[in-house]
Amino acid sequence: MKRETQNILLILLGGALVKIALNGDYLRYVKPAQQPWIIAGGAVMVLLGAVAIVRDLVVRRAVPEEHDGHSHSARPAWLLLVPVLAVFLVAPPALGADSVIRTEARVPASAAAANAAAFPPLPAGNVVPLSVNEFVSRAGWDAAGTLNGRTVSLTGFVVHTEGRTLLARLVISCCAADAFPVTVRLRGGEADRFASDTWIQVTGQVVPGTATKATSYTPDLTPASVTTIPTPKDPYEY
Repeated sequence: MKRETQNILLILLGGALVKIALNGDYLRYVKPAQQPWIIAGGAVMVLLGAVAIVRDLVVRRAVPEEHDGHSHSARPAWLLLVPVLAVFLVAPPALGADSVIRTEARVPASAAAANAAAFPPLPAGNVVPLSVNEFVSRAGWDAAGTLNGRTVSLTGFVVHTEGRTLLARLVISCCAADAFPVTVRLRGGEADRFASDTWIQVTGQVVPGTATKATSYTPDLTPASVTTIPTPKDPYEY
């Protein structure tokens, strides 16, 4: 690969990193705390590429380029720019229903603390908003049953698998590569009409005793209402 192509590739890749960090698309890949590092890394790549281009231009003016009489096609090297341009122009979507179906739901990391300390009581209110991660943790590990009889509000995307309709979220520790699903089975069929990957907000009550190892810690929820919502800018839980 010629130096010119390398430098342009470096600038485009750095520019793509800065772009997704500023417009929020980086949240499809990593946690919010990584934004400053992505911006810094992208800016350094752009700077290095620009400095290299300027340096090569100065050298060429000082020392005329010698030709060996052989011509080489630059097309294969330029083709390497295509995936970088794709990321620069169109960011891939976040992980969704396919990832949930391929990866078995597991115990949320927050559940590990349940053996050492009891979950605090839920706040007062007719409807309590919870993350899916916390809801699943409480449903499977809270011996005090703080969810029982309480109406909660959950936000996630629809997954249809094995005749069930699930509400799902993907939890990440660092980036999308380590994502694992937490899921809630929706009873009653009210959400069956929505296509997979549709984002919904559900209010309802847990069915006690349904989040067990046999169900991959997927509790049942009896919905009182189901409404569609726009895809959130940050699709993951942490």
